[in-house]
Amino acid sequence: MLQVLADFHVHTLLSPCAEVEMTPHHILLRAAEFGIGAVAITDHNASANVAAAIELSEQYGVKVFPGMEVECAEEAHLVVLFDTLEQLASWQAVVDKHMNGMMNDADKFGAQYVVDAEDELVRVEERMLLAPLCLTAAQVVEKVTALGGLVLAAHVDKPAYSLVGQLGFIEPDSGLAAAEISTAGWQKGCQARWQRLTGFLPFVTDSDAHNILDFIQGPKNLLAVEELTIAEVRKALQSSEGRSLTAGKFSDYLEELL
Repeated sequence: MLQVLADFHVHTLLSPCAEVEMTPHHILLRAAEFGIGAVAITDHNASANVAAAIELSEQYGVKVFPGMEVECAEEAHLVVLFDTLEQLASWQAVVDKHMNGMMNDADKFGAQYVVDAEDELVRVEERMLLAPLCLTAAQVVEKVTALGGLVLAAHVDKPAYSLVGQLGFIEPDSGLAAAEISTAGWQKGCQARWQRLTGFLPFVTDSDAHNILDFIQGPKNLLAVEELTIAEVRKALQSSEGRSLTAGKFSDYLEELL
């Protein structure tokens, strides 16, 4: 059984709120340096920097899950994860059809950069990525699941851009695979409260990193799986067939590597 530290929510400089240091190359380099064995690249409503990260994954020995942070019609964020670039491309096509058509104001929201594996600029994304899609949370779950992916409710303990913040609670039959709780919520021992509000979904704890320091020091998940696939992550979230996922900050583990 593999035991791997995993972070399922990491932004690159394609997200307008991320620092320019958040290139795929820099993220993978630091992941390898600090013993983070699996990373999901999850930019806002976009996926153009995932291919560069996957290109680097073998070089650095870090698994990259193709992903995205989606803003649904309820103005809440969902993290979607896949096994392959082909699945992600199919999902990106769905997202493109349901964007609002607005253009980005880089001075107000920040620039959105697509880069290659060598950190060279490929293009600037002109569409406004920080905006809700014309897809409800239920529709996102349905379509992502049909493509073979899984969906996490992002930062459920935050008042803004979370399903709980927008709706008050999550239905037990939502189809979501897990609920993500922030470092603050975890450290305050609020898990029992958030379990009730999220329909008793399993928890994950991710960095939601927009800069390298937050990526290194942010919370992670300890995965015990046979291999790093979406099917195995599902089993880990369900504590099925000997697989497991232990959420938490794991600061002691990371401090040993600093």
